Amino acid sequence: MTASVIVRRLAALSGASAVAAGAYGAHGFKNTDPDDYQRVLFETANKYHFYHSLALLGAAHSGKPAVAGTLLIAGMGMFCGSLYHQALTGDPGLRKVAPMGGVAMIVGWLAMIL
Repeated sequence: MTASVIVRRLAALSGASAVAAGAYGAHGFKNTDPDDYQRVLFETANKYHFYHSLALLGAAHSGKPAVAGTLLIAGMGMFCGSLYHQALTGDPGLRKVAPMGGVAMIVGWLAMIL
C-alpha cells in the first residue's frame, strides 16, 4: 500500500471523527452558555480538526505524502487533542502541547510543497 493511499484513508477516518466530535459538541454543550470557555475550546478544536482532515486529502497527493501526512496528523493530535481534552475535562494540563501541534500543522502544510 502506498503512502498516499494510507494518508487518504487516515483523512477519511479523521473527517469522520471530526463529524462525530462536532455532533457530540453540538449536543453535549447544548445547555451551556455560548461564551463558556470550554465550549469555545471544543469548537476551535473541532474547526481545526475539520480543516486539517481536508488538508490530509491534499497531502495524499503531494510529492511526499508520508511526510506531510505525518506532520498534519501529529499536529492535529497535539493541537486538537489538547483542546478537546481541556474542553471535555476542564483540565488544562495539556495546554502547553497545543502550540507545538500548531507548529506541526503549519509545517505539514508547507511539506505539501515538497
